[in-house]
Amino acid sequence: MTQFPEKLEGLHIHLVGAKGTGMTALAEILKKRGAILTGSDVADVFYTDSILHSLGVELFENFDKKNLPLSTDIVIHSAAYSREGNPELKAATYRGIPIFSYPEVLGALSLHSRSAGIAGVNGKTTTAALSGILIKALGLPAMVLAGSAISNFDDRCTLVQGETYFIAETCEYRKHFLNFKPTWIVLTSVESDHQDYFPTYESIRDAFVEYVLSLPLNGVLIFCADQKGAVEVADLVLQKRKDIKYVEYGFLAHGKYRIRDFQTKAGVNTFILGENSFPIRIHLPGKHLVQDAVAAIALVEQIYETEKSKTFEESEWNSIVKALATFRGSKRRSEIIGEYEKILIMDDYGHHPTAIKTTIEGIKKFWPHRRLVVDFMSHTYTRTIALQDDFVSSLDNADSILLHKIYASAREQPVSGFSGKTLYEKFCEHRPELFPIDLEKDSREKIIACYKNKTREDKKGFIAYADEPLEALNPLTNLLQPGDIFLTLGAGDNWKLAKALAERLDKNLQHQSN
Repeated sequence: MTQFPEKLEGLHIHLVGAKGTGMTALAEILKKRGAILTGSDVADVFYTDSILHSLGVELFENFDKKNLPLSTDIVIHSAAYSREGNPELKAATYRGIPIFSYPEVLGALSLHSRSAGIAGVNGKTTTAALSGILIKALGLPAMVLAGSAISNFDDRCTLVQGETYFIAETCEYRKHFLNFKPTWIVLTSVESDHQDYFPTYESIRDAFVEYVLSLPLNGVLIFCADQKGAVEVADLVLQKRKDIKYVEYGFLAHGKYRIRDFQTKAGVNTFILGENSFPIRIHLPGKHLVQDAVAAIALVEQIYETEKSKTFEESEWNSIVKALATFRGSKRRSEIIGEYEKILIMDDYGHHPTAIKTTIEGIKKFWPHRRLVVDFMSHTYTRTIALQDDFVSSLDNADSILLHKIYASAREQPVSGFSGKTLYEKFCEHRPELFPIDLEKDSREKIIACYKNKTREDKKGFIAYADEPLEALNPLTNLLQPGDIFLTLGAGDNWKLAKALAERLDKNLQHQSN
């Protein structure tokens, strides 16, 4: 196979599936290296559209062989598309244009720097983002690629202030992370996921073991001591590789990256690390964010030690504390859309039961006196069917629940006999105290009357279903009350509902003020 070139100045690269977060992040790096970029994707508008347009990427709607410019030197495609099924990739093959997948290009980039792969079923994006703000604060010559737009990266997906080191999210699906060649690996969590490729927990666990075993001699594994799967992978690797340096972090960790004295108060998570005496503050909800912050600290200290031949001293710790206090999250990760009419609107990408549960718990602890209305859209039939009971219990701390159809992946077909309605019925059975509302059949007047009569007096919440998220917009404006938190969760397109609701409420406020 043709090698991906190290020098990209003046090369025309066409991106198939350009709007994916990883592909958009890659586009930022390719652009900074002098490549000329075009791309194609579905017509739907995502937040990545604005990033791609700001980079000057000419975007074609949908996929057609005519979209492939005659000047194209290289084609890169998202892992969601195959050479056999995509007309542009077929055309590139016919024309003899070199084709690379996103994981292959990421792997090539990792060879040109000393690299760190952030891996795990949950927590990759936040850990990458937090690593980036520490890299920035300490002035290290590194580039960071995250799977979302990061506020501290000027709402971009990457941070580039040198190429000596490269930190990137690395995905376990189809073992794509084996393309990456890391010196360091951060392992946040290992549990059952991607059931279409990993039918059992053991199969996905063994994939992570294989990835860690790819570390070079004296490579470093940084793993979460609080997460059973991550600990198990570390133990299995230790049986085969004594040369690897094992660094643990978390509440159950031993040593310098042990989290202690954790508390949430007045909208701030505060903790102390190891033998240090000074508090570290994170102004976002969730115990998991603290774990991710410590993972980032552990990784960046490893890089700092490699670059400076010393560990963190007082001045570095001061910079770290200040940087973490400025972290405002990333796109679709506990993202605050805004607060209108005293209704706080949030959006989060969490689509695995564990991530959902920890996100909800963090928000409830952060704002204990506010009612939490969760809008959840499950992603992929295989994951939903395999983990349906876990999904149902993951929303136990939600005060009200709104559900939708299953957001199918491009790599799968709907499963006969199982739908979003199936999941809704399971939720109704599990949460009988919630008042059921049929948003498709019940009239606006009935919804308002029933909800007010049945749920206001006894303070019970509601459970509702709307096939398409935006179908719930009108009734939702009648169901939400001042003081509520409305949270969209999942990897589907229900984020559009959060955006539309914010626009609706903001418009109402402007109308009232006029």
